[in-house]
Amino acid sequence: MGLTDAQSPRALQPGATLAIDAGNSKTDVALIAADGRVLGTARGGGFQPPTIGAERAVAGLAPLVAHATGQARAGKGGPLLVEHVSACLANADLPVEEERLEAEIVSYGWARTVTVANDTFALLRSGLPDETEPTGVAVVCGAGINCAGLAPGGRSARFPAIGRISGDWGGGGHLADEALWWAARAEDGRGEDTELARALPAHYGLTTMLELIEAIHLGPITQARRHEMTPVLFAVAAAGDPIARAIVARQADEVVALATVALTRLDLLDAYAPVVLGGGVLAARHPLLHDRVVELLAERAPKAAPTVVTAPPVLGAALLGLDHAGAPAEAYARLRGHYA
Repeated sequence: MGLTDAQSPRALQPGATLAIDAGNSKTDVALIAADGRVLGTARGGGFQPPTIGAERAVAGLAPLVAHATGQARAGKGGPLLVEHVSACLANADLPVEEERLEAEIVSYGWARTVTVANDTFALLRSGLPDETEPTGVAVVCGAGINCAGLAPGGRSARFPAIGRISGDWGGGGHLADEALWWAARAEDGRGEDTELARALPAHYGLTTMLELIEAIHLGPITQARRHEMTPVLFAVAAAGDPIARAIVARQADEVVALATVALTRLDLLDAYAPVVLGGGVLAARHPLLHDRVVELLAERAPKAAPTVVTAPPVLGAALLGLDHAGAPAEAYARLRGHYA
């Protein structure tokens, strides 16, 4: 979708792509020339349409778009329009959500054409080769968890990824809550003892879980700081704590369950297929988690080829833009070189 030629002024840069990766915790925007050069960038906060609505969420992108395009327009004047917007957005989990967000972006007139996809497809695209038809599966485990896959002919596999109501388990926020739950029960006697009951309060300069619970409930420790529990969980697990290790093992099981179900849906379970792993939790390559994921994949999908992507997800959105433009090989190489 997008503006017609009759509605559109002169393009800012022929063939240019406005790549948007909007995640739960941060948003990156990049203006990409047809030859793969990065002409402008901007970074902002998280993208939360379920909380504030699609209209306000997209409005929050506007200053970032203006900043990124302004870098290329400095001293030149001219219109804001580019050829294409490639937007990979967190919380665009259902087709109806993608349609609403695409309509909102189109209304701003930033580009002649617009495509919107869930941000998991940005991770997938960044981990796949440029010279072949995109084929493979990606699992993102960052603040939340999601999975998407593509097969020859454009067939896709995806999950609602809305949280517990859609069967999800895992991601940094969920892991923090699990660690907190087990630690609270350990201290008051309802559950097994775990070092988490001492390590979590200590991280915040507190002595007991009751103090930590009060600090979270009454506000001194904000929701934004709860994600700090996840690295503590992994440190306690690495030191051998059985409860913490079980939580990490469950996360690995969920990552592999998503990947193998997607591979099965796409008839790729018995074929060579990349499995792209990304997001803050997986990109950290915690040995307990990473090694178990690789081990379980080898058992359940022996021909799968796991790879961890640490490049910014906006790279995937930009590569999808180059795909849309039919860019030459050197454009892909230049773009990847910028984000290497």
